[in-house]
Amino acid sequence: MPATPNIGVQSAETRAAEMELTITELYEKSKAESFGLSRQDFGCILEEIVAKYLPSGCTATEAQAFCGTMRIEELALARACAAGHNPAWEAFLLRYREKLYDIATYITKESSAGRELADSIYADLYGTSTRDGQRVSKLASYTGRGSLEGWLRTVMAQEHVNRYRRTRRLTSLDEESEEGVQFATPEPEAGVAVDARVEAATDEALAALPAEDRFVLASYFLDDRTLAEIARSLGVHESTISRKLDKLAKSLRKQILASLGRRGMSRRQAQEALEVDVRDLRVNIRDRLAQDSAHAAFSEKKREAPAGEGSG
Repeated sequence: MPATPNIGVQSAETRAAEMELTITELYEKSKAESFGLSRQDFGCILEEIVAKYLPSGCTATEAQAFCGTMRIEELALARACAAGHNPAWEAFLLRYREKLYDIATYITKESSAGRELADSIYADLYGTSTRDGQRVSKLASYTGRGSLEGWLRTVMAQEHVNRYRRTRRLTSLDEESEEGVQFATPEPEAGVAVDARVEAATDEALAALPAEDRFVLASYFLDDRTLAEIARSLGVHESTISRKLDKLAKSLRKQILASLGRRGMSRRQAQEALEVDVRDLRVNIRDRLAQDSAHAAFSEKKREAPAGEGSG
C-alpha cells in the first residue's frame, strides 16, 4: 500500500522553494553583490527581518509581499557596510557623507557643531568595537522598512539628544551661570524642526482613524506588543494583524500626503517632509492612539459578530 503523502512537509518545501526564488530575485535587484554581500548572507538578513515582523506561520506570498515594501537596495548597502565590506562603504560615503553633514548642521543649528556630530557618528556606523568576536555597527539594526536617509536622521537626532544629556550631567547649572549662559526652557528631544503642516496633517489623519485601527497602531508601535498578542486581543489570526498594519501604514501615508498637498506642498516636498522621525512631531501620538480605543474596538467587534459566533 503506498505511503500517504506528507502534506505538511510538501507545504514547507514549497514555501522554502518560493522563498529561495524571492531571495534570488531581490538579491539581484538590491545590487548586494556589488556591495560585497553574498547571496547567503543576504538571504539570512531577509529571513531574520521576516521572522521579526511576520508570524511564524505566514505564507511565502505574505513574506514576498512584505519584502516588496522594503527599501531593498538601501538594506543591502547598510548591511554590507555593517559587515565591513569596502565597496559598500565607498558607495555609502559617496551617497550620504554630505547629506549627513547637512542633517547634522540642521540639527545643531551650527556648522562646526554639525560637522563634529556627523564625524562622531561614523565610528558607530562603521563598527569599530566588537562583541563576542563580532563587529558592532548601528547599521546592522536597519531593516529597510523606511528610507536609509530617514533612519540616519533619527540616529543622529538621538545622538544629539544623548550628547546634550551627557553634557548636562557633567556641567552644573552654577558653572554655566558663571560663564554667562542664558537659560531658556530646554527642548532636548527636538532633534529636528518639523513643518507645522506635517504635524497638522498627521494629527488630522490619526484623529480620523476608527477605534480598532488606533488600538492596533498603538499596541504595535507604541507599546511594542507582538503580532500574536494583538491578534489574541482581537480574536483574529496574526497574519490578519500583519496585513492590517501594512494597509494602515500605506493608507496613513497616502492621507497625509494628500493633506499636505491641500496645505500647499508639492508632491516632492510632501514626500521629503514625511521622512521626519515621529518623535520630532509636536503631536501627542499616544493621546491620538489612546488605549481606551481598545474598549471601543472590542465593542465594535462584538456588535459586528453574528449571534452565537465565537471569538476564535
